[in-house]
Amino acid sequence: MNKEQAKEIVISAINEALEEKVEISEKMELIGGESLLDSLKLVEVCLALEDLADEHGFEFDWKSASAMSKSRSMFRSVTALADEFANQSEARG
Repeated sequence: MNKEQAKEIVISAINEALEEKVEISEKMELIGGESLLDSLKLVEVCLALEDLADEHGFEFDWKSASAMSKSRSMFRSVTALADEFANQSEARG
């Protein structure tokens, strides 16, 4: 999966969590004061990404100790989350 495909998947998951009430940009913050996602919505997005990863034949790991230790980078923007999603899809084999 390339990064553009991953970005589309992540944006779709965020749109679903936010019920398509806002336009999602690549630089949208996913955590912090500027985020449109509360913690419950962020978990919803991650669970949706887990399901989508399964459909694409890999496991998306967002809750392990190593994933949480880098949460600032993974969740800092739509692009960062999409990049991590794509990287994990490539590492599946």
